[in-house]
Amino acid sequence: MNFPDELKYTKDHEWVKADGNVATIGITDFAQGELGDIVYVDINSVGQSLGMGDVFGTVEAVKTVSDLFMPVSGKVNELNKNLESNPESVNKDPYGNGWMVRIELSNAAELDGLMNAADYRKMIGVSA
Repeated sequence: MNFPDELKYTKDHEWVKADGNVATIGITDFAQGELGDIVYVDINSVGQSLGMGDVFGTVEAVKTVSDLFMPVSGKVNELNKNLESNPESVNKDPYGNGWMVRIELSNAAELDGLMNAADYRKMIGVSA
């Protein structure tokens, strides 16, 4: 499993990559593996300002549907349109083509409360 060191992680298995005031969000390699084959990603929160922990969409796999939680507060400015026709991108490339939303951060300090890759690995019981 892959957990890039430059990302931040949540206990709900989302990742965040901040670039200035913009953050890209998706689900981790561990999460996509646990869900199995992803068949649909439903995100209808574009334009909304959401708080940390709020649901911003759902991901549907063959056997389950799972909520997607905001790892940090912000306004959802963009969703990955590629996921409409290629939801399996989340399985194949969760940190690249499988990203889900881009937001404008409303409180960048919240990033400090998220886990680094080593802490996330420890939480899910995977050694480096």
